[in-house]
Amino acid sequence: MNNFFNDLQDKINQAFESSPAKDIERNVKAMMTQGFSKLDLVTREEFDVQAQVLAKTRAKLEALELRVAELEAKLAAETKA
Repeated sequence: MNNFFNDLQDKINQAFESSPAKDIERNVKAMMTQGFSKLDLVTREEFDVQAQVLAKTRAKLEALELRVAELEAKLAAETKA
């Protein structure tokens, strides 16, 4: 009985491989690949790396803004004295 189902599955796969549906699938895949290649896309890995770089840069910027505010406050206090 198991052989019957295996043979049936093989015949269905063979029919699908030679059917117009498989040709349509290949053509659609090729068109999508060509369309995506024209777009300016990045991989998920590249996106994640840039997100990490941005987070680090944002943290440094916030630290520098705080430092500038402290220095401005110190300068203002010295000017008043």
